[in-house]
Amino acid sequence: MKLIFTILFAILPAMASSPELVKATKLYHATDYDGALRLLQNAQAASPEPEVLLLTGKAQFMKGEFKKATDSLDRALQLQPENSEYYLWLGRAYGRRAETSSFISAPGYAAKARQYFEMAVRLNPRNHEAVNDLFEYYKEAPGFLGGGLEKAQALVASIKDDDPAEYHFALAQLAEKRKEYGFAEQQLLKALDLAPRQVGRVIDLAKFLAKRGRYQESEAMFRKAEAIAPGEPKVLFARASSYIQTHRNLDEARALLKRYIESPLTPENPSREEARKLLTKVAGSD
Repeated sequence: MKLIFTILFAILPAMASSPELVKATKLYHATDYDGALRLLQNAQAASPEPEVLLLTGKAQFMKGEFKKATDSLDRALQLQPENSEYYLWLGRAYGRRAETSSFISAPGYAAKARQYFEMAVRLNPRNHEAVNDLFEYYKEAPGFLGGGLEKAQALVASIKDDDPAEYHFALAQLAEKRKEYGFAEQQLLKALDLAPRQVGRVIDLAKFLAKRGRYQESEAMFRKAEAIAPGEPKVLFARASSYIQTHRNLDEARALLKRYIESPLTPENPSREEARKLLTKVAGSD
């Protein structure tokens, strides 16, 4: 018994989060990725724990340093090879490397992204972010890279009971991909009925209606989203990007993007850099 307690007390300090990791996590969630990485360098020097390497990789990913991110995340995975979250983030990093690399390298990186997403789901079928990312890959990637709408359709069934609203949203995405717009709208309405206070569901319908040219209905949905979550950054960004996509209300789009850039953001929001790119895109437009 004494030996058991000796071993337990020896590993407890390693299990506890270091002060640097705690502070770096707060900076990461405040989108101060440079600040987080400075602290994480100190934490890695003291002890290269998988949690430190994971957060390092996520911060590098958010900064667009995708090669560095894959290196950090791969080191984390070597320390915890059965961790679904590590596979998910490696899949994301390789996916972005595929998007930003040459046509020679892109297929290999895309294949790795798919494999990591699939492993993340295999290890934890209830990792909803991994399921969503794998669904997106299957939906968008061509067959020769392991994608396909049939695969996406089969994957959707796995979330029907756990998250019915997300299930109907996924069905809507597939229907829209197949140009089955009436069915897509039905599914978006079902998703909204199941989660009427989730602002994302209102935004989904607003964006869909705008793409279909139903601007008054879309505006009503955006107003509803604003009423549910006043000043919510994701509403500002979604409304601005919808205006830009449909080539209308560009002055208002600029104003919304400026408000968005000045808003407190989290890693779950589109980056300020993405907003600045959109702002540049509409600069000088009528």
